[in-house]
Amino acid sequence: MDLTQRVLEQFVVLAEERHFGRAAERLSMSQPPLSQAIQRLERRLGVRLVERSTRAVRLTPAGEAFAQDARHLLQAQHAAVERARRIAHGTEGELHLGFVSGLAHAFLPRVLRAAQNQLPGLRLHLHQNASVELAAMVRSGRLDLAFVRGPLADADALDLHPLAVERLAVALPEGHPLAHHASLRLSDLATEDFALPSLTALAGLAEQVTSACRAAGFAPRDAARADSLPGLLSHVAAGNCVCLVPEQVRESALPAVAFRTLKDTSGNLALSILAATRAGQDDPAVRRILALLETDSSDG
Repeated sequence: MDLTQRVLEQFVVLAEERHFGRAAERLSMSQPPLSQAIQRLERRLGVRLVERSTRAVRLTPAGEAFAQDARHLLQAQHAAVERARRIAHGTEGELHLGFVSGLAHAFLPRVLRAAQNQLPGLRLHLHQNASVELAAMVRSGRLDLAFVRGPLADADALDLHPLAVERLAVALPEGHPLAHHASLRLSDLATEDFALPSLTALAGLAEQVTSACRAAGFAPRDAARADSLPGLLSHVAAGNCVCLVPEQVRESALPAVAFRTLKDTSGNLALSILAATRAGQDDPAVRRILALLETDSSDG
């Protein structure tokens, strides 16, 4: 038995529904053939994927892992088909585009407007994640293009295209004494508690924040951690600490958070916005998106 697209789809739907009847209904088939297909799949793999009962289905640890990998295989297969269609037909088709959350409020809408005006036949499917995850998705073929922040911890098998530069800003609780100043020096925060980026999910930002603080003569006091920018700002909104975030994030500010620019001129406060593609990829739709960004940047 081959691991066909249909077999993978059947197992993924069963994993989502945890019930043979509901899964069969979603797949427009009857329950017995679905049950038989899953049994054949288990025999083919030589492992038990599900624990069956009269009421529900429970995935085994092997089943949970296989369901996740099967989703990735289906996503990559779909992306490969769409990529071939784009290359054959020009700008028609679908493109899977990843982005980090902080770019969703100014940068990404500009990209979408330009694509809608210049490439109306191209449908963009958006996927938000951390830079490190987006890079892995581009490498695996699940994404055609991703907008990430540099420096990128692992750029293996990727082509990186610099697009723009933005600076770090400081986020403070709204009632914080330093919030009365129009701008600050990083050294003003030396005695403050910090919400710091995760060393895994936000590795590049974490390294940059630490480097910038050390260049200002202090090590940031680690009071809280978060694996996303909204998480960092939530710590600040709670009044517990301060944090350093990209300037664009102020577009999505929480009511209890005040943003202030930094007077420092250190290069450690500069963040690059990069477009990541697979190394050697030659996709006309991706090239056109990048060309639109270059034109938009030169016009601005």
